[in-house]
Amino acid sequence: MRLITRYILRQVVLGTLLVSAGLAVILWLSQSLRLVEMIISKGLGLGMFVKMTMLLMPSFLVIVFPIALFAVILFTYNRLNGDRELVVMRAVGLGPFGLAMPALVVGLALTLLCYALTLYISPMSVGAFREMRWQVRNDLTQVLVQEGAFTEIETGMTVYVRQRGPNDELLGILIHDNRDPARPVTVMADRGALLNAPEGPRVLMENGNRQEVEVGTGRMSLLYFDRHVMELGKTGEQTAPRFRDARERMTGELLATTTENSGLDPENVRKFHVEAHQRLASPLFNLTFALMAAAAVLTGSFNRRGNGRRILVAIGAMVAVQVIGLAAINGAAASELLMPLIYATAIVPGMIAIAILFRATTVTAGPRATAAVTGEG
Repeated sequence: MRLITRYILRQVVLGTLLVSAGLAVILWLSQSLRLVEMIISKGLGLGMFVKMTMLLMPSFLVIVFPIALFAVILFTYNRLNGDRELVVMRAVGLGPFGLAMPALVVGLALTLLCYALTLYISPMSVGAFREMRWQVRNDLTQVLVQEGAFTEIETGMTVYVRQRGPNDELLGILIHDNRDPARPVTVMADRGALLNAPEGPRVLMENGNRQEVEVGTGRMSLLYFDRHVMELGKTGEQTAPRFRDARERMTGELLATTTENSGLDPENVRKFHVEAHQRLASPLFNLTFALMAAAAVLTGSFNRRGNGRRILVAIGAMVAVQVIGLAAINGAAASELLMPLIYATAIVPGMIAIAILFRATTVTAGPRATAAVTGEG
């Protein structure tokens, strides 16, 4: 590998890593805010919060890498052009494709990495995240074990536990059941334990009392008990098995899904297929955006004032490709006849950029060949 190629490659790689890390952190923070309320309400620790948010990182990287690489290539080559380094490199015989080689190497490497993320790592991480979130939302052990806090486990039912004793014993229990507004009930007990029954979760309480107030008259009935079992009902998604959506299924499973073998309606089957084809097409944006950025800064005549206009055009083209890509995904979800547009959006802009680079290489090689025949230069 030429020294010049290694020089440019090092700058592109370092820049891409830094920009990708910055964008990934921004996305991570924006998404983690959605989990803060759930984490606080369930009384979970910082370790669980970090683990859940980090499981979303592979999905973020697939989005971040192409944009970061595009921005870094524009910045790096524009700076080299401003420092006249590209002029020197062209003078030693490097054409547009030779100068673009470091960017294309990084783009190809990120394409392969993103295929590993989209086809294997991301579905597993999303599946683990959603399974963990489902357990947190529906695990009554986590809900009831919040010492010293009033927790509404479902609408109209509030639970308070003073402390958790050994062997998962619950001490100082208070349950207020207002699910039937006509008959609000308050139960207090010295101790108890959580029971998981097929009919739903229950709390076994000892040495307590049950208070019921008659609405309208305000008359209260009080019942003392040595042992009492109270049903808490079914909470959250415990009423049915958790449905695995398209993002947490493997690509082969998505492509094989039909209305007959899955029981899903045609609309959801199309969404599964769109998710699979999107995974196959989205990594190609790394190479396509690298080609687009290289074509913008490595073609055209030298301008002492910089390549601001071409850079703005390239940014506009990149944004347009992203918008068209989203439109293609939405269109394919409505009709599978539009599925090829997902691949066309990821491939055609790159082919156009290759044509621009090739044309610039031919134009550059023409004067050199003429100079070599005439003995000029």
